[in-house]
Amino acid sequence: MSVATFLGKEYGTDYAAVHIYGSWWFCLLWGVSAALGIMYFLKSKTKKLSVICLHLSFIIILAGALFTHLFSEQGYIHVREGETIHKFTIEGKDILSEKELPFSLTLNDFEISYHDGTTAHKDYQSKLELIDGNQRQNVVVSMNHICSYRSVRLYQMSYDDDEKGSYLSVNIDPWGIPVTYIGYALLFFSLIWVLVDPTGTYRRLWNHPLLKKGVLMGFILFGFNISSDAAEVLPKETARKFAELHCLYNNRISLVQTLALDFTKKIYHKRSYKGYSAEQVLTGFMFFGDSWDDEPVIRVKNGQMRRQFNLDKYTSLRSFFKDGNYILGPTLQEYYKGNSDSFHKAVADIDDKLQLILSIRRGTPLKLFPYTDHQATTWYSPDMDIPSSVPEADRFLMKNLLSVFKEDAAQKNESHFLALLTRVKDYQHEHAGLSLPTKTQDTAEKWYNKIPFATVLFMFNLTMGFITLFYMLYRLTRAGEKKGNRYIIGFSALCALLSWAALTVCEGLRWVISGEIPMRNGYETMLLLAWFILLITLLTYRRCSVVLTFGFLLSGFFLLVSHIGQMDPQITPMMPVLASPLLSIHVSVIMMSFALLSLTFLCGVMALLLYMIERKGHPSLPDQLEALQLLSRLFLYPALSMLGIGIFVGAIWANISWGHYWSWDPKEVWALITLMVYAIAVHTKSFPTLRKPLNYHVFMTLAFLMVLMTYFGVNYFLGGMHSYA
Repeated sequence: MSVATFLGKEYGTDYAAVHIYGSWWFCLLWGVSAALGIMYFLKSKTKKLSVICLHLSFIIILAGALFTHLFSEQGYIHVREGETIHKFTIEGKDILSEKELPFSLTLNDFEISYHDGTTAHKDYQSKLELIDGNQRQNVVVSMNHICSYRSVRLYQMSYDDDEKGSYLSVNIDPWGIPVTYIGYALLFFSLIWVLVDPTGTYRRLWNHPLLKKGVLMGFILFGFNISSDAAEVLPKETARKFAELHCLYNNRISLVQTLALDFTKKIYHKRSYKGYSAEQVLTGFMFFGDSWDDEPVIRVKNGQMRRQFNLDKYTSLRSFFKDGNYILGPTLQEYYKGNSDSFHKAVADIDDKLQLILSIRRGTPLKLFPYTDHQATTWYSPDMDIPSSVPEADRFLMKNLLSVFKEDAAQKNESHFLALLTRVKDYQHEHAGLSLPTKTQDTAEKWYNKIPFATVLFMFNLTMGFITLFYMLYRLTRAGEKKGNRYIIGFSALCALLSWAALTVCEGLRWVISGEIPMRNGYETMLLLAWFILLITLLTYRRCSVVLTFGFLLSGFFLLVSHIGQMDPQITPMMPVLASPLLSIHVSVIMMSFALLSLTFLCGVMALLLYMIERKGHPSLPDQLEALQLLSRLFLYPALSMLGIGIFVGAIWANISWGHYWSWDPKEVWALITLMVYAIAVHTKSFPTLRKPLNYHVFMTLAFLMVLMTYFGVNYFLGGMHSYA
């Protein structure tokens, strides 16, 4: 399976689907593996009913997959508005064929709905009339809302460019789906039963005396300051009031403050510049452009670029224009012709920054002026073509108001500037229809913009993690010393609680701002993963205080990744396909699993570190390795349960959305590989070598590579439909 994901990357997903996943020998491998597994299971004479049900569920799921493979029919329908069809198209290996439906369909209307005031798609809807003999009924098929009739399931798939036609996916699977769902239900029940079974292995682990051993902690104080003096700007309070206006940004209606913060971070890589707020930087470029030409506000990160063009790390806009020529021009042309090495990408990145600055001067990103016509709201910027349907007075306002702002700023006519702000706010409330955020959402956005949660928390958590790690190592080498340990553990737990509370506030603010649960992209899932790690830490540290160190280090690491990685913290509308209640279940359960598996990895690293430090024969080393193995297994069992539930909840969601509960997407495949690899560690009767603590820790440390590949490798290398996560 792992090889197939790389072949799919190289030759395309269709190649992998036909030559590997859909091949006879791949199906045979699954069948042979299942048969051998049944034989081995019967030979082992397992008597625990929870374990029997768990393994039986996989056999039922495979049987359902076999029925789907043998008896299901899948294809698509293309229908135009007003057209009636009674056939669907099946794609063969190299041919297309048609097959009769047991009914007819007429497309009465196709609609795309948008988030209020934006061009971001909210949903796609096909309004159909289903005709079966003398029976007629109106049905709607949209994203995450299917139509099921006489074993035929219809899914919204795509649409024509003119929005007058719709593509519907057709799935006829009367045997595979019910059998598979029975297997899923038994799997979910069994995974939970294994954890709560009073005679099971997991319950026995919690009563082990070694759990009472543990150690921890320290403290950290930090702060920051900023310098002052830069180009001409608006007074801070005036710039703040201007930033309270709304604009269309990132396909949602946000505060101008958010645009200002993103603008400053993009060009300067910091939230402020020489003591000036992001709002002052944005309005400075807008209203005092000439005075900012020589400000070293543009960060040039690439060293080769700085050397070649004789630029400083922080340089000015004017530095890129010498003797009337744009110095990046020739290199930029090479980039557009296909030269995309790191140097040329760096040049293109700087060009993006310069183009953004120039567009800010023109007012292009500032879509400040809404107009609602027939309940559809459009937001305009001064340099847009404004339709004649907009009244002349409103068009004049849209075209000229920023120029008046600029004149007031140049003449320092603050009273008139503030009066214009009031006029624009009134205009927005009058013409924005339902697209304006609520006051609660505005307040949440201001607080979210004010506090750099990920930056502060990754520094705090990593610092606490390393301090407690060094203290723990000190304690492990002096097992007899216990003075003050209780207070240190208590202080550490308090710090973890404060960090978790701050992260909870961060997640809550993003939820309020967007109106949607924050689980839609890589940045948000990193925050969620850190949140779960801290929650698990707080729930388990009383049993074993060493998890406080693990919790700080892991949550700090994931917050650091979100801070410096290729992830976008900007809040944008949710994709239509993600607008499902199963999203929160699927993502949160998977993230909980990854958090627990991350803790098993740290147990392994800690054990190997102790082994290297004390391998000369410290008498407490065997107990320490065994205690860490026990702790790791306590994390491992619920992690496997969560991962199994998360994977197959995702499969149910996929079946509801697309008609395929398993499509061999790289993320799906690597999640399944991760489940199978980690499952080895709980089969200690079959793999007795893993009973030895050192062998176990080596295995668990290496197994974490599967998690890294599933999350990061797929996102940034293999791609696939899950790569946005």
